Amino acid sequence: MKLFNYFRSSASFRVRIALELKGLPYEYAAVHLVKGEHKKDEYAAVSPTGLVPTLVTDSGEALEQSMAIIEWLDETKPQPPLLPRDPLGRAKVRALSQLIACEIHPLNNLRVLKYLVRELKVEEEAKNDWYRHWVRTGLEAYERELARLPESKFSYGDTPTMADCCLVPQIFNGRRVNTPEDGLPRTMAVFNACMEHPAFQKAQPSSCPDFEK
Repeated sequence: MKLFNYFRSSASFRVRIALELKGLPYEYAAVHLVKGEHKKDEYAAVSPTGLVPTLVTDSGEALEQSMAIIEWLDETKPQPPLLPRDPLGRAKVRALSQLIACEIHPLNNLRVLKYLVRELKVEEEAKNDWYRHWVRTGLEAYERELARLPESKFSYGDTPTMADCCLVPQIFNGRRVNTPEDGLPRTMAVFNACMEHPAFQKAQPSSCPDFEK
């Protein structure tokens, strides 16, 4: 398999975590978003949307959208599972995952931030305030959701799930703009447990071949 991704992209990070959790080897293909490599013809031939990540399967199929990729991985390489086997558990993990992927991430995507600065002439610190606000608001909601679930090591149960694949990259990116993490005991305990797991360590941005400080 070949993963077209950007080290700082949280959506790409999610898929890297899933691949590492499942122990699946893949070729790392860097697409530098800040340099505009996603807009070049070479990548357009892989991804008509120009978004990352894109996973090209062993059979040559190109899969887009991180959540769809992770679910495909779970369906085709079921061990270890990233979604519970019972329908209620799957719904709860999907809800936690989508709280990150659908409620926080779209508001702070790179193209949104660029639009704020270039088109709306928002100052840098105001842009960062925007980022911090939506990350913090989303993490507070995540904390409230965890509070309704039984105590566990990870977001849902004592093994990592798709929800953890989403949570960790969001906290990484939140830290880039100093998003407050106080008052989130369950959420941060889960994050710390994840970062003790080898798969999350291997998938983090600083472990990527295209990593830039």
